[in-house]
Amino acid sequence: MLRQLASKRLITQRIQILPRFYHEKVIDHFNNPRNVGSFDKNDPAVGTGLVGAPACGDVMKLQIKVDDTTGEIVDARFKTFGCGSAIASSSVATEWVKGKQMEEVMTIKNTEIAKHLSLPPVKLHCSMLAEDAIKAAVKDYKTKRAKSNVDSEAEPAVKAAQA
Repeated sequence: MLRQLASKRLITQRIQILPRFYHEKVIDHFNNPRNVGSFDKNDPAVGTGLVGAPACGDVMKLQIKVDDTTGEIVDARFKTFGCGSAIASSSVATEWVKGKQMEEVMTIKNTEIAKHLSLPPVKLHCSMLAEDAIKAAVKDYKTKRAKSNVDSEAEPAVKAAQA
């Protein structure tokens, strides 16, 4: 009995000593996240992607601001509720989308983000969320843009009918 108790205590002490290691890039993006914040979601030049992972509770909001004439993403912001890997994945995603065309950012894959951050297999869902958030933000922007175009085309007809 005493041996079992001593053995359990020794195992417990060993477990407490072993730290959990994250790659230095994850730690850097967690401690110094880039592009934290948000834009006005009602701005027609802003696309918002809101995604979550029910299994772990991570929620990620990624927003892009697009130059309407060139289609270039001129700025990006994020807010993430989750682990260090989710925050780091969001931070990297905002850095990678800036200055790129929307079609180009749609090719960003979670595997590239995971490889860049050296995420372990148990944290791959974080990079998947980042990829999904990028796609959702682009989709939201395109939806707003299409609605804006329909509204602006219908406006002269409405004015003519009222005259």
